Amino acid sequence: MEGENIFLFVPNIIGYARVILALISFYFMPTNYVLASWCYVTSALLDAFDGHAARMYNQSTKFGAMLDQLTDRCGTMCLMVTLCLFYPQYTFLFQLSMTIDIACHWIHLHTTLMQGKTSHKFVDLSGNPIMRIYYTSRTVLFCMCAGNELFYASLYLLHFTPGPIVAGVGLFKLLSVVTFPVAVVKALIALLQGYIACINLGTIDVNEREEARKAKAN
Repeated sequence: MEGENIFLFVPNIIGYARVILALISFYFMPTNYVLASWCYVTSALLDAFDGHAARMYNQSTKFGAMLDQLTDRCGTMCLMVTLCLFYPQYTFLFQLSMTIDIACHWIHLHTTLMQGKTSHKFVDLSGNPIMRIYYTSRTVLFCMCAGNELFYASLYLLHFTPGPIVAGVGLFKLLSVVTFPVAVVKALIALLQGYIACINLGTIDVNEREEARKAKAN
C-alpha cells in the first residue's frame, strides 16, 4: 500500500487494544466477573483516548471511526447476550434492545455516508431542540452513553453480587434502577435516528430514480 499506513496510526492501535480487551472480557463474562468487568471498562474508557489521539496527531480516519463504532456496538451486544443467559425471562427485551441498537446505528451511518452533500430534501434532526442538544453537547452525549452502559453493566454485576449496601439497597441494584430511564430514552433516540434515516434513504431512492428517468429520456 502506497503512502501512509493508516492501520498503524496511534488511534487505530488504541482501537486494536480495545478489541483485544473486549474479547478477553467476552470470554470471562460467564465465569469471572472481576476480570471481565475490568477489561470491559478499560476498553470502554480507551474510547475517549483514541478520539483524543486522533485530534492530537491529526490521524482521524474513516477506518478508525468504523473500528470505533463496531467495537462499541459489538461490546454492548455481547454484554446483552450474556444478560440473556443470566436473566432468561427478559431475553426478548434484550434481543429488542440489541436489534434497535445495531439496526438503527447501521442504517443511520450508511444513509449519512450515502447522502454526501447535505440537501434541503433530507430531513435534518438538528432542528429538533432535544436532538440538537444530544448531537452537539458532548456532556449530554457522554451521560447518555455512560448511563446506558452502566444500566447493562449493573445488571451484569448484580447477577454475581449486590455490591456495597447504599441506603439499605445493593449498589448495583440501585444503579440499575436509576439508569434504566436513560437506557429507555437512548433506545427511543436510536429509533428516531433509524426512522429519519429510512426517510432520507427513501429520498435518495426517489432522486436516483428521477435522475435515471431523465437520463433515459435524453
